Amino acid sequence: MKNLQRREFLKKSALGVGGLLVGAPLGAAEKVPPQCFDPYELVPLGKSGLKFSRVCMGTGMRGGNRQSNQTRLGREPFQKLLRDAYERGVRTYDLADLYGSHSYLPPALAGLPRDKYQLISKIWWNGGGVSEPERPAAEVVVARFLQELKTDYLDLLLLHCVTAADWPDQLRAQMAALTRLKTQGKIRALGVSCHSLAALEAAAAEPWVESVHTRINPYGMSMDGPPASVVPVLKKLSAAGKGVVGMKLIGEGRLRHDDARRDESVKFVLGLGCVDVLNVGFEKLEEIDDFAARVRKVARA
Repeated sequence: MKNLQRREFLKKSALGVGGLLVGAPLGAAEKVPPQCFDPYELVPLGKSGLKFSRVCMGTGMRGGNRQSNQTRLGREPFQKLLRDAYERGVRTYDLADLYGSHSYLPPALAGLPRDKYQLISKIWWNGGGVSEPERPAAEVVVARFLQELKTDYLDLLLLHCVTAADWPDQLRAQMAALTRLKTQGKIRALGVSCHSLAALEAAAAEPWVESVHTRINPYGMSMDGPPASVVPVLKKLSAAGKGVVGMKLIGEGRLRHDDARRDESVKFVLGLGCVDVLNVGFEKLEEIDDFAARVRKVARA
């Protein structure tokens, strides 16, 4: 009799747990096999001492002049998407002055401890891109960023869109100013986003760089060169202890409706072993769930 009662209890318990899983949001309740990649795992950003979520929420799809596809969603829908991303497990947000996305973050993440998420932003130092022609000193720009984001520090601050092979010489004054801000605790790590192979090579050799945003997929879409040319530089960056944040994994949206090639892109980038963070400009919650599911399918080497 006791054995029958015990079996009945276990049966009801199992049904109850099953009901909870069915009712949970897609992506949040799914288990990751230990031999596969967890999309929301906190991973080291090179040797910076920081940990970012493997999947990062980008905010600059078709970005420029302080707007992007994300900001064009409207304030409430975009803020809801940012919060929903956090509820799914995303902990890292990629922002930029160029995208105009700063002001959306504080209301979206209100009430959350600051140490539970990471903020990346970028200084637009070049001509064009933003409405005003002036390019104030880095100290002035970062002070504004901190005010807009309602935070005391940025986890990662980048010089946005470097293209020249000699960018470290061109931007040495800005780099020195950002180093001072890091010493003051206003920035935790420094780096660049690269938009040419020559700039990427220079970043690999530059001691100041702690992390690099780079475009990578197996198809050469919106990249600095074919994968055969880009991948060796990414491996060089990683070997030098620099964080590597991959962009354009969905080909700047061109693979959005191509299941097979999205799978192949995620598998390819994770298989390189040198890309720490996957930065995707999600525009819908369903896209986050879809991408996370593809990450979970990839077996670790």
